[in-house]
Amino acid sequence: MKKYICIDIGGTAIKHGVADEGLRLLEKSEIPTKSQVDGGPGIVKKVLKLVENWRRCYDISGVAISTAGMVEPKEGRIIYSCELIPGYTGTELKKIVEAASGLPCAVENDVNCAGLAESVTGAGKGASSCLCLTVGTGVGGCLILNGEIYHGFSNSACEAGYLSVGGESLQEKAAASVLVRKIADLRGISEDQLDGKQIFSEAQKGAADCVQAIDEMVEALSLGIANMVYILNPEVVVLGGGIMTQREYLEKRLQAALSEKIIPAVYRNTRLAFAQNGNDAGMVGALLNLLKEEKSR
Repeated sequence: MKKYICIDIGGTAIKHGVADEGLRLLEKSEIPTKSQVDGGPGIVKKVLKLVENWRRCYDISGVAISTAGMVEPKEGRIIYSCELIPGYTGTELKKIVEAASGLPCAVENDVNCAGLAESVTGAGKGASSCLCLTVGTGVGGCLILNGEIYHGFSNSACEAGYLSVGGESLQEKAAASVLVRKIADLRGISEDQLDGKQIFSEAQKGAADCVQAIDEMVEALSLGIANMVYILNPEVVVLGGGIMTQREYLEKRLQAALSEKIIPAVYRNTRLAFAQNGNDAGMVGALLNLLKEEKSR
C-alpha cells in the first residue's frame, strides 16, 4: 500500500504522522507550533523538516496537509490567517512543499479536513449533507455535500466563527478560550491557572460561575447553529473540537437550546452528533483530500 505523510497545522500544535491509503495511521506525533514566536515562516520550516524526517523512515507517495486559516485549495495557498499565526497569509504552502520534496502535496483548511473525515468515517457517515462545527481556541465550520467540501465562491464558505451573535462574533462568544478568560477574569486569576476541563469539572460540582459561563456559551453556540441550520438545512450537524469532548455535560443543554430556536418541522429532521475522529480528524481528512485529488488527475 502507498504511504503518505499527514500534517495537521493548528494554532498550538502541529500533529503529524504517516498513513496508508486505507486511512490507517501507522505512526503519529506532534510538535508545538509556536505560532506567535515563529509565525508563518517558522511553520513552513517545521513542515519541510517533518517531511524530510518521515521520508527517512518510509517510502512516501505524497504529503497531505490540513492547516488553520482560509485556503485556496487548488493552489494550496493561505489566503487569510488571523493573528494566531502572524505572517502566514499568502504562504504558497503546496508549491513550497512540492518544490522541496518532489512529492505531490494537497493543502486544505483544517475544519474542512475534519468535516471531510467525519462525513466519510465518523459521525456524519452516510449523510448527504453534513455541517461540521469545531469549537476550540476559535470556532470554525464547514459544509460537506455528497462527500465534497463546499468551498463557496471565494473559498470562505461556512466561516462560522465570524457569524454575528448578539453584537459579537460567534467565536468571541463561544470559543473555549473565551470561556477560560471569562472565569479567570471573574476570579481575578491568570488564564494559565485554568483550562476547559477544570471549568466543566467544577460546573458538574455546582460552581455557579462555571455553570453560568457554560450556559452563556451554549446559548451563543445554539443561536449560531440554529441560524446555519435554517439557511443550509443539513441532514446532520457534527460538533467537534476540544470542548466537545464534554459531551455528557453539553448534549442535553444544546438539544434543549436548539429545540427552542428551531421550529419543530426543521428540528426533528436535523440530527445533532458529536465528532468521532478525535485528534486524528485533521490528518485523516487531509489524506482523504489528497486521495481525492489523486483520483481527479
